[in-house]
Order: sequence, then C-alpha cells, then structure tokens
Amino acid sequence: MRLTVWRFLDGNRAHEKQTAALLCGLRACGCAVDSHDIPAAALSTLLRHGLDQQLRSLPQPDFIVGAGHRSHWSVLFARRYFGGRSVVVMRPSLPLHWFDFAVIPEHDRPPPLENVILSQGALTEPLPRGRRRPGKGLILLGGPSKHFSWDTAAVRGSLQRLLAEPLEWTVSDSRRTPEETLRGLSVESGEICHWRDCPPGWLAEQLAESEQIWVTGDSVSMIFEALQSEARVGVIPLPSRRPANKVRAAVQRLVDQERLTDRVEDVAIPVGAPREPLAQEVLCARALLRRSDWLAE
Repeated sequence: MRLTVWRFLDGNRAHEKQTAALLCGLRACGCAVDSHDIPAAALSTLLRHGLDQQLRSLPQPDFIVGAGHRSHWSVLFARRYFGGRSVVVMRPSLPLHWFDFAVIPEHDRPPPLENVILSQGALTEPLPRGRRRPGKGLILLGGPSKHFSWDTAAVRGSLQRLLAEPLEWTVSDSRRTPEETLRGLSVESGEICHWRDCPPGWLAEQLAESEQIWVTGDSVSMIFEALQSEARVGVIPLPSRRPANKVRAAVQRLVDQERLTDRVEDVAIPVGAPREPLAQEVLCARALLRRSDWLAE
C-alpha cells in the first residue's frame, strides 16, 4: 500500500528522530511512504496567516505526524483543513482527544484512551544489521539528571571493571558528564571519544558495530537506542533521587524481560548470537495501521 505522510518539524533533532522512526516502522510494515517534511509554525502565525499556501500543492495526507509542542498546532490545523489522521509522537501538552492517535512511552503513564498507542521507550530509528564486530565494546556516559544522582566514585569503579575485560573499548561522554568522571582514566585497548569530537553518524555506527554496549542508567533514550542494536546491552547503575522513579521502573522492566543486564560483572560472560532489536517503531506502526483500518487482522 502507498501512504502519504506530512511530517511537521519543530527544529528539535530528538523529536524529529522519533517521527522518522515511525516512518521507518511504516515502511517495515510493507508501506510505500511518500513523506513530506514541513516546518511547524507557531500558533500566533497560524492564527494570523493560516497554514502555508504551498501545502495545497502537496498530495492529500493519510497521516499528519508531529512530535514536540511546537508541532502540535500545525498538525491540528492541517488535519482540520486537509483531512487525514493526526498522529502525535510523545505525550502532547494539548488534550489527547484532540488528536486521532498519540504514540506515547508507557513510562509516561498516559490515560487508557482508545487513541493512545503505547511504546516501550521513545521511538528510535533502526540500525544496520549484520555489522556486529566480535570483541568491540562501547561505553556511553550520561550525567546527573532529575531522576538520578551521579556518584563519580561508583561510576569510575564500574568503568574500571568493564575496561578490565580485554575488549576493544570506546568510551564516550555527554554534555552532562562531570569532568572528573574521565579524568586520568586509562583505556589501554581502545579510545575515549568526547562528545564534542564525535562526527555526525558516529553513534549509529558505533552501536551497529559493538558486541557489548554499556550505558549509565540516567540515559534512558540512549538505552533504547542501544536496544536497536544486535549487541548485549548493560546498564551502569546510578542512585535514584527518589523512591518513585519512572525511568528506573522502565529500565527495571527491560531487565526483568532479560533485554538488558544491570550487573556489570556480566561483561565477562561470553556473548551469544546477535540479539533481536527492540523494534518498537515497527510494533507502533503496525498498531497505527490496524487502528486506521489500513491493515487487516
């Protein structure tokens, strides 16, 4: 089947990656997707001038997709004037019932409405298959967050245990990583790649090639990106700021499902066959098609 999708972009790369992942999921379901990327307009602009008149030259949309608050009004206006079904990715700041469908991570605990499609984590784009290299390890460090404290001594202890394993390690930090975390750290077999020095596409390449990937527990989006790989995925534990922690609960569910491990010592266990990617973008796309009567049961 062929679908026309209008994708409103708010300029936030993280948001745009999630809607791109949904389009990948639609294609994986066998759809030929004609996608049209459109800059989102502010509500004040829409009220004064309406939608861009050039939209009239585009094919009528089957789905109108957006992620992030700045895209929501453009999605709703386009749905009103051009038809199609509106799809918002992530929990919107506007009422859920204003949209035909909402794809929302289950750890955000949305209400059980019939237009809500639950995803396990944020949608992420698929990675190339068949590129896993034996003996290659990747460590991705986050930093303090509203959900987790950062224990530098404990993190360094986990790093030393991981790096003691004779793999070809790549260690990368992020904007949030405290400087003292990597100060004086020796990576005898591998390298440290600071986030400022990582070129475009570097992370996807590293994820696709690694046999083991370890991520600090605060970086939930990175954990779900890692689960798109064929690697063993491990979490470096961090102390929670409060007993009720939705991010920790989401990670714990993945541990309980044996999709990842939170035991650093598991780095020494031989890695088995390539793991099947999480592929939530495919499950959510299939649910969207089924609920829209595009897909037979």
